[in-house]
Amino acid sequence: MVSSVTGFPVQPNKAIVGANAFAHEAGIHQDGVLKQRDTYEIMRAEDVGWSANQIVLGKHSGRTAFRERMSTLGIEFESEAELNAAFGRFKDLADKKHEIFDDDLQVLAGEGAAQEEHEAIRFVGLKTISQTGEIPIAELSLEYEGEPRSSRAEGDGLVDAAFKAVEEVVPGNRNLMLYSVNAITAGSDSQGEVSVRLQEDGRVVNGQGADTDIVVASVKAYINGVNKLQASPQRFNPQSGETI
Repeated sequence: MVSSVTGFPVQPNKAIVGANAFAHEAGIHQDGVLKQRDTYEIMRAEDVGWSANQIVLGKHSGRTAFRERMSTLGIEFESEAELNAAFGRFKDLADKKHEIFDDDLQVLAGEGAAQEEHEAIRFVGLKTISQTGEIPIAELSLEYEGEPRSSRAEGDGLVDAAFKAVEEVVPGNRNLMLYSVNAITAGSDSQGEVSVRLQEDGRVVNGQGADTDIVVASVKAYINGVNKLQASPQRFNPQSGETI
């Protein structure tokens, strides 16, 4: 009330009434607050003008907070192994950006669903070389049918070079019909979500990939599309009970 009357905002690090007083990122604090709020909070956030306390997901967060936020988003895990795999992807992302948002978690869940399908090609690593006035180079490491493969290609840009590096390992007559990039969340450390549309031999598929490095996200999306093209075109029709 004093802040609104005087026009002076309350600093986040202000004791008791600051936003950070009710924000928890450390895993042990999050676990304690979720189990028993007054473990780390001697008063309610609502009593000093906040609507609720805040669980900040980041590199120090633990499984309890991760599972709780996923459950809030309607994402449940069927097994402990599935939870561990998703939490591992979460920690990898948290090493790249300071705060993980709900949209980031949705993408992580989607990546898990995609990995459950058989993938002939798996992304391992990417090294890029780019300098003004020089031709960009991409050095790519993949697993193809379980065997390690590597390739090196040049292109008009880093994305073009990376796509050509994939073609070196898995050649084909693919046509890139669409390439789209979107920022999942705000900030310069946001994950970039890339969508591609590939056409080959009359088949058209969409591929998606996400990463804080937009070139890596592009490669993941391209590989996702190539995997779909390599998979059997037959799909199960739940209405007729037949494959189509």
